[in-house]
Amino acid sequence: MKMIDKQKVAKKMGGRLALNQTFKGIFIFATCLTLVVLAILLYRIFTQGSSHFSLEFFQNFASRKPEQSGIKAALVGSLWVMGVTIPTALILAVGTAIYLEEYAKKNKLTNFIQMNISNLAGVPSIVFGLLGLTVFVRFFDLGRSILAGGFTMALLVLPVIVVASQESIRSVPKQLREASYGMGATKWQTILRVVLPAAIPGIITGSILAFSRAIGETAPLLVVGAFAFVNYLPQSVMDSFTVMPIQLYNWMGRPQAAFQEVAAAGIIVLFIFLIVMNSVAVLIRNKFSNRY
Repeated sequence: MKMIDKQKVAKKMGGRLALNQTFKGIFIFATCLTLVVLAILLYRIFTQGSSHFSLEFFQNFASRKPEQSGIKAALVGSLWVMGVTIPTALILAVGTAIYLEEYAKKNKLTNFIQMNISNLAGVPSIVFGLLGLTVFVRFFDLGRSILAGGFTMALLVLPVIVVASQESIRSVPKQLREASYGMGATKWQTILRVVLPAAIPGIITGSILAFSRAIGETAPLLVVGAFAFVNYLPQSVMDSFTVMPIQLYNWMGRPQAAFQEVAAAGIIVLFIFLIVMNSVAVLIRNKFSNRY
C-alpha cells in the first residue's frame, strides 16, 4: 500500500466517476425520452379512440360509415388465426429444440441447422407470406383460409421460439438431469418431468414475444389472401377471414377523418390483447420460477 500514489489514484478515480455519471445521465435521458414518446402515442390513441370504444364497436362488422363500423369480424378472425398458430408453432418449435439439445449429435449438420434457424429469425415477414402462398394455398390447396394463414404465421414465429426454447433447455442445470438419472428415470422421463418444467419460463417468455409479433403482422396474411373487408364470422378453419392489423390498415387508408378515430379504437383493442397475452406469460413464468 505504501507504493501506491494516492493522489494519482484519486485523480483517476475522479475522472472515472465523472465518466460514470455522464453515461448514467445519457441512459436516463434515453429512457425518459422513450417513455415520453410512448406516453404521447398512448395519449393520442386513447383520446382519439375512446369515443368509438363501446360495446357496439365489438358487436358491429366493418362498414362504409364510420359511426357504424366495428371490429367484430377482425377480432374473431385474429382469435381463429392465433388458435391455429399457437399450438402449431409451440409443438413444432419445442419438439425441434428438444431434439437439437437432447438427442442430436453435435456435428456439422446440426451446426448448419442451428445456423439456418437463427438466420430465419431475421428473414422479412413477407418472405414467409410468399412461402405460405406457395406451399399451403397452392400446393396443399388450402385456399384463402384460416388454416393457411395460421400455418403461415406459425412458420413466421417458429425460428424465434426454437432459439428461445433451446436457450431455456440449455440453461437447465445438469445436476437436475443427473439426479433424475440417478433415481432410475429414462431420458424421456427426465426431459418430460424435469427439463421441460424447469425450462417453461424461458420458453413461454420467448413464445409470447413471438406471438405478439405474429398478431400484429399484416404482410404475410395479405400475401396468403386475407380479406380487407369481411361482414361475417368464420365457422371453420377453412373459411376466409380478416385480422385486426388488416382492418386497421383499411380504416387508416380511408379519406374520412372519422375513420382515424375508429382505427384508434381498434388499436386500443389490439393493445389490450397484447397486454393480456404478456400478463399470462408473466403469471406462468412466475409460477414455474417459484418451483424451480
